[in-house]
Amino acid sequence: MPQRRSSATARVAAVASATPMTAAAVEQLIEERVSAALASHETLRNSNNGHGDGSHNSDTRIRGIVCTPRECTYKDFLNCKPLTFKGTEGVVVLSQWFKKMESLFHISNYAVENQVKFVTCTFLRNALTWWNSHIKTVTQGVAYAIDWKALKKMMTVKYCPRGEIKKLEIELWNLKVKGTDVTSYTLRFQELALMCGRMFHEESEEVEKYVG
Repeated sequence: MPQRRSSATARVAAVASATPMTAAAVEQLIEERVSAALASHETLRNSNNGHGDGSHNSDTRIRGIVCTPRECTYKDFLNCKPLTFKGTEGVVVLSQWFKKMESLFHISNYAVENQVKFVTCTFLRNALTWWNSHIKTVTQGVAYAIDWKALKKMMTVKYCPRGEIKKLEIELWNLKVKGTDVTSYTLRFQELALMCGRMFHEESEEVEKYVG
């Protein structure tokens, strides 16, 4: 096969060096190059086969491999730079913390049973004290057996008292643009809307309030 390819290459070179290039010469050049390419492909296919029968090539074997995503570890979680939560930042920051954690879950291959275990490692100060007290009350195994939804509910009850939510709802209802600073207005509106979801039953109502 190498001898055939060398011969084809020599003939291609001979045709290419001929002057002038007639239509017949161009056609012959194309034909020789195609033949050389096919010969090279055939040699490569047989060498990858291992049996020389051409029944299975490397492409087929590659397509048959099913890649399973690697489960993310705690180190992978830390590499995503998750937000910490101290328990003193207020309901808006807590809402942002929720959204950040859920985005990490969405883009990464975290096992469901590890979600609570990983996110509670971001607790600091008051939040960490609260969580440690909870663990002592129900034992560590039970504490980490809850799912993310249950943890969110516990934290909402703890750090989003009804009185605080009411204040935010009043602020959202009276929120107005100061001068021409639409950017600041938009940012604050989005923050408040996250925590005052019960004010808007439909997305159209939220849009209407924003525009109004």
